[in-house]
This record gives sequence, C-alpha cells and structure tokens, in this order.
Amino acid sequence: MSNYTERLEANRAEKDEFFAEHPQSPIAPEHRDSFEGLDYFEPDEDYRVEATVRVHDDPEPVEMETTASAPVRYLRVVTFEFELDGEEYTLAGYQQEHDEGDTIFVPFRDKTTGQQTYHEGRYIELEPEEDLEDGDTVTIDFNLAYSPFCAYSETFSCPLPPEENWLETTIEAGEKAPDL
Repeated sequence: MSNYTERLEANRAEKDEFFAEHPQSPIAPEHRDSFEGLDYFEPDEDYRVEATVRVHDDPEPVEMETTASAPVRYLRVVTFEFELDGEEYTLAGYQQEHDEGDTIFVPFRDKTTGQQTYHEGRYIELEPEEDLEDGDTVTIDFNLAYSPFCAYSETFSCPLPPEENWLETTIEAGEKAPDL
C-alpha cells in the first residue's frame, strides 16, 4: 500500500469515527450504534489531477440553490482547468461572499451522481498554502470528494452544485452515496 493510500485510509477512518461518535455527527443519535462506516470508492491516484488555476480578480457572485432553504451567495474566485482520461474539464471554485478564510469550495456533479453517489452532488475543499495566481498548478484530489451533511439528515441545508460544475464524465472516487 502506498503512502498516499495509507494517509487516505487514515483520513477515512477518522471521518468514520467522527460520524459514529461525535455529538455534531450528521448521523442521528439513534442510528450511530449501527453505523459501520461510510462507503467509498477504492483509492485511485488517477483521480488526483493537476489543475491550472485561472483567478477571477473581480469575482462574480453566484446564487447557489440549497436543499432546504433560501439560496446562498458565493463568489466564483477561481476556475480550475484539468485533464481526465484525455478530456479537458473545468470546475469553478467558490468562497462565501464575506468569508475571510482561504478555503476554496468546489461542489460538483458527475455521471455517478444519483447512481453511485449522493443525488445532489459532492464537494471538495481546497486549502491552498498561499494566494493563488493565474497559471498556478494545484492538485484536485477526487478521492477526497465527500457527500454533504444533508445526504445524511434533512436537518442540514446544503448548497447544490451549479450547472457550470456538472462534469460530463464519471468520477469513481471519494464517497459513495450513504446507505441509510
């Protein structure tokens, strides 16, 4: 097993423990005793892609529909361009309008959505170590794609991936649909 796979498996075990035991787990308390862990695709380093960054100096606001409430306003701060299986794709990265953090939110859908993965889409979060600039390269690791908390409980309201982040390919990496 590679170092990468070991780190990924450790990350997944930590998340399973959080879901099984933490008071803020999205799993209802009455179901935590029977929770046996999340279901994942096998780790696949082919789904760790190098993406070229295009920074939006004057980020456009984007209204994202949510699963349970009013739309949420994000800013499209970057576009990631990458290749997967010989095809070119783009994904937009967002930040909440008044968020001072560095985390870039990348919600997406692909051809597994509603089949093998949560029917509303999945998320990836990137935390660049420094400010991104045009032409920078970052790794997007689809093995880290996860289902939002609303996949486990209707008490959560989650942003839905906008159409610009619907990928016309199959991403068999990351979390599968919850089996609740």
